[in-house]
Amino acid sequence: MKQRPSSLPAHGMPLRPLWGRKLQDWAVQGFSVLALTVAVGAMLWILCTIVARGSEALGWGFLTNPSKPYGLPDAGIANALLGTLLVTLCAALIAVPPALCAGIWLAEFGKRSRLADTLRFCANVMMGMPSVIVGLFVYMALVVPMGCFSGFAGSVALAILMFPVVMRTTEDMLAMVPDTLRESGLALGLTRCRVTLQIICRAARNGMVTGVLLSVARVSGETAPLLFTALFADAWPTRFFSGPTANVPVLITEYATNSPFEAMHRAGWGAALVIALLVLAVNLVARILFRERKA
Repeated sequence: MKQRPSSLPAHGMPLRPLWGRKLQDWAVQGFSVLALTVAVGAMLWILCTIVARGSEALGWGFLTNPSKPYGLPDAGIANALLGTLLVTLCAALIAVPPALCAGIWLAEFGKRSRLADTLRFCANVMMGMPSVIVGLFVYMALVVPMGCFSGFAGSVALAILMFPVVMRTTEDMLAMVPDTLRESGLALGLTRCRVTLQIICRAARNGMVTGVLLSVARVSGETAPLLFTALFADAWPTRFFSGPTANVPVLITEYATNSPFEAMHRAGWGAALVIALLVLAVNLVARILFRERKA
């Protein structure tokens, strides 16, 4: 009887040599470490550059005085900070409630319906849409009919960018909740609506808050939509619905690219550092408030 070659297993398929599999494993590990190093290194480089250049402009007057044309003393970014806060807060009020409701419906009530598949597809397309297109759309839909730039138009543009992020994150977080919680609530006689709102949403609240924070981080530094909607003004944002509104992203763009003066460049770096610190602070506060408490 002819014997089977030793390199072939019982089923007759050849095995890859052990050294080849180890080499492939080392190559994948090395590529992963290299990619992580490049990503973290780039992030640290950006942060270090912002801190090094932006710290030169920081001061109490820089944070409390409004922006002024070049040459006037005691210029700051207080009006831009207030304008950014108003624009972002209004955008969150417009986008977050309907996005949460849509995410809850997709996860709990319309999982496999044709409408749900259509909404998911549209949300994925919106998440990959360039923000400048959203700015142009809101410009034609609101700014041109109103006849003026406004902070409200900027909020609408940012809300369009926030909506799909909050909706998809909410759906994903609710989908991760075990079905045993749903079954337990229904077994106790609760309605499906009460089970969803009082049990499922409470169990997934940390992830839902993270989705809202991700959406805020997504729009906090967006410049293109605000260039077409809110624009900028060296004044306090007293005409939020009827006039150009100061904001930090456009201030940074104007000072860094459209000004030949070093003092304006320094103020732009300072504004970039301030908005980076604000986003970091919001994330830290949310993590502290919604951290899991051990029994």
